[in-house]
Amino acid sequence: MQLNFFEALVDCLACYKSPYLEITIEITESLFIENIERLLPIFQKMKDEKISLSLDDFGTGYSSLSMLRNVPIDELKIDKSFVDHIANNKNDCAMVSSIITMGKNLGMTVLAEGVENKEQATILQEAGCDLYQGYYFSKPLNLTDLEKYIDTL
Repeated sequence: MQLNFFEALVDCLACYKSPYLEITIEITESLFIENIERLLPIFQKMKDEKISLSLDDFGTGYSSLSMLRNVPIDELKIDKSFVDHIANNKNDCAMVSSIITMGKNLGMTVLAEGVENKEQATILQEAGCDLYQGYYFSKPLNLTDLEKYIDTL
C-alpha cells in the first residue's frame, strides 16, 4: 500500500461524491503483518473518515492477536482453508467458532469465505457468523448477471 493511498482514495471518493460508509478496504493478513507500523497511521485515518477495513485470509498468517485489539479493523474474513473442513474436522470447527467469537467480542463483523454447501452454512450460522461468501450462494458474477441475481431474491 502506497503512502499516499489514503489521500488518493479520499480524492477519488470526493470526485464521485460517494459516501465513505459504502467503502471497505480489504487487506490480506500477510500484508497487514509485514507492514503494520507503516499502515497503522493510514488505517487510523481511514477509520476517522468512516472508511471500513477488512482483514482478509484471517488465520493463514502469523498475526499476533494482541495487534487486533490495537488496529481499527471492522471485519475479519475467515479463510476458506478453515471453512473447507468444518463439517468433518473438530479442530477446524473449533478454530472457526473461536475466530467468530473473538471477532464479535472485538466488535468486528465476521465473514466466512469459501462456503460451498448447506452443512457449512448451517455450522457457521449456528456459530454466529455474520456474513458468508462462496459457491453455495453464487459463483462470481459480472454486473449484468449480478443485477439479474438480485432481482430473483
